Amino acid sequence: MTSRLRASRNERGAQAVALEDDVARMDEAAIRSAYKRWAPFYDNMFGWVTGEGRKHAVEIINERGQGRVLEVGVGTGLSLPTYRRQLEIVGIDLSPDMLEKARERVAERGLTNVTGLHEMDASELEFPEASFDTVVAMYVMTVVSEPEKVMAELARVCRPGGDVLLVNHFSADDGSMRGWVERRMAPLAGKLGWRPVFDVARVMGCGDLELIERRSLRPLGLFTIMRFRKAAAALAAGA
Repeated sequence: MTSRLRASRNERGAQAVALEDDVARMDEAAIRSAYKRWAPFYDNMFGWVTGEGRKHAVEIINERGQGRVLEVGVGTGLSLPTYRRQLEIVGIDLSPDMLEKARERVAERGLTNVTGLHEMDASELEFPEASFDTVVAMYVMTVVSEPEKVMAELARVCRPGGDVLLVNHFSADDGSMRGWVERRMAPLAGKLGWRPVFDVARVMGCGDLELIERRSLRPLGLFTIMRFRKAAAALAAGA
């Protein structure tokens, strides 16, 4: 009986990994297509859902008071007006349609501290090492094709002693109601533009980053904020 139970658990675990690997094959064309559809009404449809995460992340960043910030997956620029003006903000996104909305927001609000909005792949950031005091990626990791590679890039462009912040959805246990729903939604990942099934382990493998804060956010704990600190030892290693 015990061996059968273990086999059943192993089989369920293998199925979960296979499911996540399957929905991970979201290519750039699929992502661009999905966000081209969302861009015209993204703010009205998703702004309230994602607002809590943006608020908490920006509050943490604003505590620094000054420095250079990279926002990865800036989207329509919903967070841009909330950063302190003493901070220099650079944003990137894979979707040109979302970036167009962000540029309109910057112009309308006169956000002179936003010094660049670039179409760029998060897994191949076109910035030198240690370019930013803070790097933040909100609602991004469930979208990208290679989360582990993106985490390595976020760490690379962050200065030693700086922070990397994530706001993201992580899937619930298979035995929970939310986990059951997420796994039924998984085949729709390409159309949704994000993965309903995404394990937190996929963002925990970067050796230069130490997790210093993690908490669930409203509504219903659907999203989590994670704050990593880049090891100061990386400076000596780089030298």
